[in-house]
Amino acid sequence: MRRRAWTSLLAAVAIVAGVALGALDIQARQGEAASPDVSTPVTSGVIPALAGTRQSNIGSSGAGTLAPSPASVRDLSRLTTAVDVVIASSGASVGVTLIELGGDDPVSWSVNGGEVFTAASTYKLAALMLEAENIASGKTDPNGFVCFQAADYEPGWFDDYDVGVCLTRNELAVRAGIYSDNTAGHMLVRDVGGAAALNAWAASIGATSSQFFDGNMTTSADLAALWEAEAQGDLGGIAAQAWLYPVLTGTRTESGVPAGVTGVTVLHKTGTIDLVEIDAALVTAGPDGAYVLVVMTDGIGGTGGWELIAGISAGVSQFEAARAASN
Repeated sequence: MRRRAWTSLLAAVAIVAGVALGALDIQARQGEAASPDVSTPVTSGVIPALAGTRQSNIGSSGAGTLAPSPASVRDLSRLTTAVDVVIASSGASVGVTLIELGGDDPVSWSVNGGEVFTAASTYKLAALMLEAENIASGKTDPNGFVCFQAADYEPGWFDDYDVGVCLTRNELAVRAGIYSDNTAGHMLVRDVGGAAALNAWAASIGATSSQFFDGNMTTSADLAALWEAEAQGDLGGIAAQAWLYPVLTGTRTESGVPAGVTGVTVLHKTGTIDLVEIDAALVTAGPDGAYVLVVMTDGIGGTGGWELIAGISAGVSQFEAARAASN
C-alpha cells in the first residue's frame, strides 16, 4: 500500500472545527441572498467536460463511514475526523459527499451520504440539468417560450408573473439558477415533463433515493451523482454545460461551498427552507483536480448553516491541497 503524508491536513481539523467556535472570518460573505445588489451573471467562459469517466462508490454510509472507490488506497480517516468534529460541535444533522474527478486514485467519500433531507431548492438543479440535456440534444429551444400558469406561482425573487406572461428557457434558467426563483423553478419542472419525468430521469443517473419537487427529498449522495454525471459530460456534454454552467456561477447565495475556497470557480445550487441549508457544488479546479462537494445541514439555518457548510468546504479544500502536495 502506498503511504501518503497528510501533515498539512491536521490544519483542516482546526479550520473546520473553528466554524462551531465562530473562528472563520467569513462574516462579510453572509446575507447575500437578501442583498438588493444584483450579481452580474456569467455569460462566457464555459468549462469543458472533465475527462476520465469512472464509477462512483457512494453508499448510505453513516457518520464517519468511508466509501472510497475500489482502486483507492488512500487513508481518508483524518478528513472524516475533521468533518465529524464539525458535525458534533454543530448539533445539526449533516450529510456530506465528496467525489474527486481528477488526479491519481480519485475517491468517492461520504459522511451520512445516504441520509434523506428536504431537498429545498436543489430540485431546481435537477430540472436545470434535464433542461440543459434537452437543449443540447435539440429537443427544446433555449429561446423558446414557456408561458406562466396560475398553478406555477410561489412567492420568490420575482413578482412579475401573470397569466399570459411567457419567458424563454434562457430567462427561466437565470431566474431559477442565479436567483433561485420559485415560480421559475416550477415552470422548468413543468417544461421538462413534470415531477414524474424529472424523477425518472434523475433515478436513471443514480439519484435513486430522491423525490424531487413532489415530496422533494434527496441525499447528498444523489445530488453528487447528478453533478458527477454532468461534469463528466454524460448529460449532453459541452453543449449542455454551455447553457447550464453560467447560471450556476455567481449566484445570489455564495456563502456556502464557495466561501470555503479561494480563487476557484464554483458552480453550485443552494437550497434553504426552515432550518435546512444545502449547497451542491462542482469545484472546477481543486489543488489536484476538480471535485464535487455536497453538504446538507438541518438544525441550524441562516448564517450558522452557511458557516457550517463553508467550514466543511474549507476542510475539504485543505484535504485536497494535502493530496496535491503529496504527489
